[in-house]
Amino acid sequence: MTPSHLQRALASGEPVFGGWITGPTAIGPEEFARAGYDYVGFDAQHGYIDDADIANMLRRIEHVPIGTAVRLPNADAGPIGRVLDAGADAIIVAMIESADQAAAAVAASRYPPAGVRSFGPLRASLGVDTAALEARVSVFAMIETAAALADIDAICAVPGLAGFYVGPADLAISMGVDVSKATTDPDVRAAIVGIGKAASAAGLVPAIHAGNGTVGHAMAELGFRMITLGAESQALRRGAAAGLDEAKGDR
Repeated sequence: MTPSHLQRALASGEPVFGGWITGPTAIGPEEFARAGYDYVGFDAQHGYIDDADIANMLRRIEHVPIGTAVRLPNADAGPIGRVLDAGADAIIVAMIESADQAAAAVAASRYPPAGVRSFGPLRASLGVDTAALEARVSVFAMIETAAALADIDAICAVPGLAGFYVGPADLAISMGVDVSKATTDPDVRAAIVGIGKAASAAGLVPAIHAGNGTVGHAMAELGFRMITLGAESQALRRGAAAGLDEAKGDR
């Protein structure tokens, strides 16, 4: 079995850092790779991209050494199968609140009899060996609600999960905390730490959507191993603002 780029990055044991894509772009993933990011995530939940957009972007970076993940809104097997057929290394399934939902996400990435994924590879480079196609896929359950916290041990025990991916914003909202305090409120932060520890104890990868480098550094200090720093729009805005400041002589 040939591991995916993401699996190889995670095998180092060191934190891996990712960028995020929310709209169709010809150069965004390549620029994240050029900057040294370990993976790039494609947002099919909140982003303005569909699976055809994602397939085109995945194909463009087929030979670029960067891992890939796609966030989907639920465990629907159809969309999950399409992004995996297009070559995604991982899926991040949003709003997982129970072991049954997590098991459905895993099943969508596995062929019968282990799962419900339909056979239809689109990338010739991936081959047609179903065992190899399954083995290169990492499934992350997105933990982002108070309801998920109540079932965390059962979710941890679901076979086939690669890790948990924390969504601090929705977690804060579900706990009655303003989203601006998603990583600073003591109760939400304690919940985030607890999710990370539960994942690590179960042999899963603790991952999180940090949103920026400062929070990303703090999450790495807490033991998170897969950390998304920000979207292409944020990177563009930050770079554009810095260039403008330089041109105006601001320091």
